[in-house]
Amino acid sequence: MKLNRRELLAGTAAVAASSFGGFSVRAQARSSTLRFIPSTPLPSLDPIVATSYVIRNHGYLIYDTLFATDSQFRIQPQMVQNWETAPDGLRWTFHLRDGLSFHDGQPVRAQDCIASIKRWSARDAFGQTFATFVEGYDVVDQRTFAVRLKKPFPMLPDALGKLSSNVPFIMPERVAMTEPTKNITEAIGSGPWRFMDKQWVPGQNAIYERFAAYKPREEAPSWAAGGKVAKIDRIEWLALTEVAAASGALMQGEVDWYEQPPVDLLPMLKGNPDIAIENVPLGLILLMRFNHQQPPFNNPGIRRAVMMAINQADYMEAVVGNKDYYQECKTFFTPGSPMSTGAGGQAALGNNVEKAKAMLQEAGYKGEKVLLLAPADQPIAYNQCLVTQELLKKLGMTVDLVATDWASFIGRRSNRGLPDQGGWSLFHTLWSGADVLNPALHPLLRANGSAAWFGWPDDPTLEGLRDQWIATPDAAKQKELAAAIETRAFETVPYAPGGLVQQPMAYRKSLTGMVLSPVQFFWNMEKKA
Repeated sequence: MKLNRRELLAGTAAVAASSFGGFSVRAQARSSTLRFIPSTPLPSLDPIVATSYVIRNHGYLIYDTLFATDSQFRIQPQMVQNWETAPDGLRWTFHLRDGLSFHDGQPVRAQDCIASIKRWSARDAFGQTFATFVEGYDVVDQRTFAVRLKKPFPMLPDALGKLSSNVPFIMPERVAMTEPTKNITEAIGSGPWRFMDKQWVPGQNAIYERFAAYKPREEAPSWAAGGKVAKIDRIEWLALTEVAAASGALMQGEVDWYEQPPVDLLPMLKGNPDIAIENVPLGLILLMRFNHQQPPFNNPGIRRAVMMAINQADYMEAVVGNKDYYQECKTFFTPGSPMSTGAGGQAALGNNVEKAKAMLQEAGYKGEKVLLLAPADQPIAYNQCLVTQELLKKLGMTVDLVATDWASFIGRRSNRGLPDQGGWSLFHTLWSGADVLNPALHPLLRANGSAAWFGWPDDPTLEGLRDQWIATPDAAKQKELAAAIETRAFETVPYAPGGLVQQPMAYRKSLTGMVLSPVQFFWNMEKKA
């Protein structure tokens, strides 16, 4: 299905060469400043309440983690210097590195780590599982803390070192004591850069300055692990949401890095010898998320009917429009990863509208309105919504597409009420392949009701299979359980996969040392004058 994405971009090259919509960045030009255009302007500050990748990336700038994931998916110590595990596996003791301090000058203490872990584990899918194993926490001394477990949990470092949303960032205790459902108001970390909060307005530019007291590890950087050496003094995230302005600014050297340029513009950007194009590793999974608590998608038969009608190519064409940048993804785990079996996927994602109509009638659909929540300033999500709007109409469903900005979308998707009371029925988003590699990491397969991610699926069977996977050390048994999880998920439909797309990023070749990762990191980079 071809939408008007190309028509909307028509004339971009001409505009890009001549104007920036009144936006100017020349005034503060200097080689120690890196200018970055994120996928969306920073809407809020809390990487624990929100799973948004732009907030996750913000978090990596200003916070640090106890453990971290390297490019080989190995878990490495980060803020932790060393640790011990009791012979029975029920007590883990962690010792922090020397010289760790927050941006307000206070030392990082054991109390800060404990409070941060508790808050994170109340929100994150992996963290919620970890929390069920915890008996309690002990402060041994200011730089040492212990975790007491009810039963062994060998994946504890994996949980504390997970790569992507929600990342268990360490915050000052006073901040981490904020209720897990309420946004923090103070962005103070111990990471390589400080957030300049007085220069930020939600949805506008965000500024970061190098934290001189940060002490990186000595190892070479590898994804989130190793030495996070801040070689750039100032980082500016620019609220350039117009494609013409963003592309033009990159072409003329006014900005250094454009996170998500439209694929249609890549030929123009590749034509500039000063610009490099890179695919983000592991790709991005497109998906349709249902509200399991409200009609009509509280009915699993209706969810299965809609999934039966999906043609993944329609969604991928709408998002990238180039077969070189997408592939089928009829699986709940990242295609090509060890746990990806695709069990049940080909049958459930049948691209069969007529069969879907029959399934919808059999499930008892009675014309209930579907409120499709669509963030208009997020092209990847919004273009998926346009495809779904047409698909639901073909199925004979009543659909109301409500377009919002990203900040309003984030606020509304947390509303559990009926659609006509500020709630919603369906939305589209995307997740990094790094977040859906296995059942422990995968937030969208949690089916623990009100504690689950937005949409709140409730399926004890799926939860039980996940618990078995986490408790099983045998790789062959894990693969068998992963297949059972996928089979069950295609029956209960916590969400519907829409395909895997590559979202290239573009940057000036004057930037060197980039750590190419599923997460956009800023350490190790230098900028030539």
